Formats: sequence, structure tokens, C-alpha cells
Amino acid sequence: MLQQLMASPHLFWLSLGGLLLAAELLGASGYLLWSVVAAALVGLLVWVVPLSWEWQGVAFAVLTIVAALLWASWLKRKPDDTTANESLNQRGRQMVGLHGHLLEQPENGYSRIRIGDSTWRVSGAETLNTGEEVIVTGVEGNTLRVVRYP
Repeated sequence: MLQQLMASPHLFWLSLGGLLLAAELLGASGYLLWSVVAAALVGLLVWVVPLSWEWQGVAFAVLTIVAALLWASWLKRKPDDTTANESLNQRGRQMVGLHGHLLEQPENGYSRIRIGDSTWRVSGAETLNTGEEVIVTGVEGNTLRVVRYP
């Protein structure tokens, strides 16, 4: 078997890449992916240019590091999507910027508005009247802060 590997080392590297890919699919969380890429590249390189086993190992190590560094630099340039999920499952925050009409006369600074199929408790710093259009500017607990819509 060792003689067969010596006769066609590109098959060894492609097989190693396949085994590493299978291990990655079992749950390595992306850690083995760059070794898979490196093994496939070394397999293609050895198929085109015959290299000794020592140089094949060096090429595998270098390509693994290069692939991981390229991925890290790509991640740094990629825009961060965490800001899009800041209001996920926070219904009050999702209301900011929406409009509604006061349903009842404010009492002790609190009233209600209808947004969608729900009514929400609101508070405003200014004096508001029933039926006025307001815009949601923030949230305090379960109470939406509103101001008169311009």
C-alpha cells in the first residue's frame, strides 16, 4: 500500500482532503475546512509538479496557514450583521419609528395607541389629545415614548 501511495501521492492528498471534509461535517465548526482546502491544493500541485514528501508536507502546512489567514482577513472586512438583530424578540424596540393615533385622552401622562392589531401604553412629554397622530421615539419597559407627529 505504501508503494501505491508513493506512485500516486496526489491521491493521498485528495483522500486526506476528503477525510478531513468528512470530519468537518461531523462538527468541527470550520476548523478543518482550511486543511481540506490545503490538502486539495497540494493534491493538485503534486499531480502537476512531482514533489518529495518533505516539500509536500511543507506545502500543506503553508497552504493551511495561508487559507486560514485569508479567511480571517475576509471576516474582518465583512460588515458586522449584529446591529440588524439588536431588536430581535424585543417588540417595543421594533416599534420605534412607527406612527399611531391616540385612542384615549392621556391620564397622568399615559395613553394608548393602536399599532397593527395591538394597543400599546404610551407616554409623552408634551400634552397630547385623543386622535392626534404620534410617532414612537423610544421604549421604557412596556411603555412606548411618543411625540406629536410633525
